[in-house]
Amino acid sequence: MALRGPLSRLLRSQLGHTCQQSRAQSVAVLGAPFSRGQKRGGVEHGPKVIRDAGLIDRLSGLDYSIHDFGDLNFHYIEKDEPYMDVKFPRTVGAANKMVSGAVSRAVGAGHTLVMLGGDHSLAIGSVAGHAQQCPDLCLIWVDAHADINTPMSSPSGNLHGQPVAFMLKELQDKMPDIPGFSWTKPFLTSRDLVYIGLRDIDPGEHHILKDLGIQYFTMRDVDRLGIQRVMEVALDHLLSRKQRPIHLSFDVDAFDPSLAPATGTPVNGGLTYREGIYITEEIHNTGLLSVMDLVEVNPTLGANPEAVQATALLAVDVIASSLGQTREGARASIDQNPSVKDDTEQLCL
Repeated sequence: MALRGPLSRLLRSQLGHTCQQSRAQSVAVLGAPFSRGQKRGGVEHGPKVIRDAGLIDRLSGLDYSIHDFGDLNFHYIEKDEPYMDVKFPRTVGAANKMVSGAVSRAVGAGHTLVMLGGDHSLAIGSVAGHAQQCPDLCLIWVDAHADINTPMSSPSGNLHGQPVAFMLKELQDKMPDIPGFSWTKPFLTSRDLVYIGLRDIDPGEHHILKDLGIQYFTMRDVDRLGIQRVMEVALDHLLSRKQRPIHLSFDVDAFDPSLAPATGTPVNGGLTYREGIYITEEIHNTGLLSVMDLVEVNPTLGANPEAVQATALLAVDVIASSLGQTREGARASIDQNPSVKDDTEQLCL
């Protein structure tokens, strides 16, 4: 039975309190080694190479208690036939259901959560799990791609190009009942979303963006306005009516391929290092970051070990900056901190 009236408002206010309590003290890291949302193997190794690049040590140099919950253990369903050209729907749906539960538990426990992908289809579960605890969240999507295709508009059928379509209430009538996704329903409106860094938009996605009036900034907009103005407009759009939790979903291919070569769908003309870090610095400065995804690091696609290392180190920089590491203090933050805890079994079982 749906809750209405004063009881419903009380529940929402309690959930909002859960989203913000202890936010400055505790960070949880969760790996999601999953690749079936797209066709290129190797992205499932993203969490490991990001950790191996020093993520936990870097975060331990900041003023947090760090809880590394390890990696989720995904099961790949046999005979997962395509549905309307959507590839591996049951496998991707089950993986996202698992991610959703883990994210919800971590946020409910009072952690700021960092989810390490894996491919970007995992954002379906990550944002949905976050919304279970924080129904008033807003979403900042930093990516070369809009990832808002529906099964009817997708040129490839790969679900890492469709996650946002699962989230938006305005697209509910355009989304068929895809096997594996009966557990989730749309939970965001087009006003709750901002894109930054777009430069490879499919025709169907362009129509959706325009039709729904979604706020987005292409790389041309970044060039024209400058990243400072882009962030001012983006945050004003999302937060001017009220302060609310931020979900940051950051695809490493938002950066120019010269900086992040080890990724599956690179597009020339991306964010510079300074632009990418400025985005995360400004999000941190709001004090409202609640969950972030860092996805699409694929070490098998680096031309050499140096390319893989550069991409992984960039991912670490993005995460650390989102959590308050300043550019001036980056070197000092490498020092070990005894507050790191291995809490794998608490969250992932």
